[in-house]
Parts: sequence; structure tokens; C-alpha cells
Amino acid sequence: MARAHLAVIGGGQLARMMQQPAIALGLRIRLLAEGPDVSAAQVVADSVVGDHTVLADLEAVTEGVSVVTFDHEHVPPEHLRALAAAGHAPRPGPHALLFAQDKGEMRERLTALGAPCPRWAFVESGEDVAAFGFPAVLKTTRGGYDGKGVWVVREPADAEALFDEGALAPGVRLLAEELVDFRRELSAQVARRPGGEVVRYPVVESRQADGVCAEVVAPAPDLDPALAEEAAALAERVATELDVVGMLAVELFETQDGRIVVNELAMRPHNTGHWSIDGAVTSQFENHLRAVMDLPLGPSRPLAPWSVMTNVLGGAVTDLEGQLPVVLAAVPHAKVHLYGKAVKPGRKVGHVTVVGDDLDAVLADARRAAALLTDG
Repeated sequence: MARAHLAVIGGGQLARMMQQPAIALGLRIRLLAEGPDVSAAQVVADSVVGDHTVLADLEAVTEGVSVVTFDHEHVPPEHLRALAAAGHAPRPGPHALLFAQDKGEMRERLTALGAPCPRWAFVESGEDVAAFGFPAVLKTTRGGYDGKGVWVVREPADAEALFDEGALAPGVRLLAEELVDFRRELSAQVARRPGGEVVRYPVVESRQADGVCAEVVAPAPDLDPALAEEAAALAERVATELDVVGMLAVELFETQDGRIVVNELAMRPHNTGHWSIDGAVTSQFENHLRAVMDLPLGPSRPLAPWSVMTNVLGGAVTDLEGQLPVVLAAVPHAKVHLYGKAVKPGRKVGHVTVVGDDLDAVLADARRAAALLTDG
């Protein structure tokens, strides 16, 4: 088999969606997958089964490869430093990825940069949370995603319950944040090359259901142009100051009084950018590959006034491929992306994107197509 150009750590749907632009660019991916039939391993021929927390497995998959990138942010920083010392270039590097791996480190760094953040503090007991004030959002500093590792506490009993023996794993560090009174959630994405070239994507609205992204509208409807510029400029500044290489998503709250505050960072392609596969000149996945391989970035402008991406979450339909004829007959212009995953309740198993000139029609069509893949 020909030598790979880059290694991708993690076999989820993000790695899977890197493969198509990699083929177009003539880039060969070698994958470190969690199992032989995980999402990305189904489409990347050069796959190695291993554990991203085991340095020997990382060394095996990166042998002869100069660039390493990621499907997730969970590779231990010391392993990333070891790979870098051995001549492989992790992109983003361990110095940047730390701020996506650890919410406490992120809050400290963003505060030092003067980025708008909610009020926050580290807490070690129910008394600390009470001193911080209610209501509050408690987050594990590491490992949480899609609503996991996040709790809203509104009174002392809620906080005390979390600190009861056995409620939290040993060594878990907790961050308390104010419960922001927000109008909606936004996401500002940029791609950045090692030399500093940056491309901004339109700021989008992200709509959640039970802590999981359910729908994305690009661009965010009725967003004040000045606030859109502020959000995009903030994302570019964060990428530059943290030396991010690849895609960066800055997840934001738009407050009721018209401000933005940073919720979280993701240093990889992100769910809020999936619309770009079908709705932008250059998708987030192609620009991520261009960035990490230090190739000139592609334009991010939309192909239509509106794009709506709706996640397909596991529901009553268990044979997604078998349901495709029904979906495509009902909404033939919908772009369906299935991840090759077994259907489990609430699990992200695919997404649907519809683009067009009329937002109401685009929304209705995207939701209809996704519903046919969820509920039948």
C-alpha cells in the first residue's frame, strides 16, 4: 500500500467525512480506529485498530507520516509531545489542543485574552458552589461532550448531591459557570494554516435538544451584522493567539441583551459546520485537510442564501439505508449523509442538509427528511 500523507486519530464520523475531500485532493489517510468497523474504518482502507491513549499505538499509526490530525480531542498531551519530538507534526499541536481538552485551562486562557466569558470559578464542594451562587452550571473540566459531564444546579441540595461519595469519579475537577440567560447559541468557525492564513465561515445558529445539537442554520437568521463580525473576529483571534492549525469552532451564547460570550472551543471539524459540505464552496473538512497539510485555503462563501443541517438521531427507523428511497423520493434535493453506525436512541447516526433561497421552505424540507430517517 502506498505511503500515507497524514494520520487521523479516531474513527468517528468526523474522520469519515475527511475521506471524501482527501480523495479529491489526492491525500492518503492512515486511520487509528477504535475497532475494525467503526464509522471511518468503513471508508478508509488504511486503518489500524488501536487505542489513542496508548503511545505505542500512536507511534505505529504515525510511522512514516509527517502530519497527524484528529477526529476528537482526547489524545493525552504527553503523547502528542512525544509524537512531535519524534518528527511528526500534530495539528493542532498539544500547546493548542490543551484548551479544547480542558475547560478549566480554556477559561483561564480566554479570560487572560480578554475574550467574553461567563462568570466562572473552580469548585471542590457544595459549599464552594453555594459561595459561587445559584443557579449555576457545573462542568467536568475534561471529557464532557453533548451534555455529558454537565449539570445545572439551582439550589444547595442539587450541588451537594454531586459531591456525595461515588457521584463523581476520583480526581474529577469541576468548573462552575453562571447560567447564562441566552437568546440562542451561535458558532463561529475558522480554518487556519501553520503560517497564519485564516478563512472565516459564516456565523451559524445552533439549535439544541437535550444537550445535543439538533439543527444548524447558516447563516444565523436575523443576526446583527456588527455582532456577526464580532463573533467571526473573535474566532480568528482565538485561533491566532492559541496557534490553532486546522478548523476551530467557537461555540457562543448570544445573550438576551445582545452580547456574545464563549461557551466552548472545538479544534477539529465540528457538527455546526457540517452544512458546509453541501452549502459552501469549500467544506470545513476540505479546509481542515488543506490547513493541516499547509495548503492554500479554499473560499468559505455559501452556495445559497440558506443552508439547514439537521442531525439524524437514532429513533424508530433502524434500517437507515433501507429508508433512503423513501427519503429521497419525498425530498429529492436533500443531501443525506449516513455514518455507518448502529442505531441507538438519541445517537447521531447521520445528518441531512438542504440549501435554498427561502428559509422556511429549507427548514421544512430538512426537518421532513430527517424525520423520515428517525421516525419513518
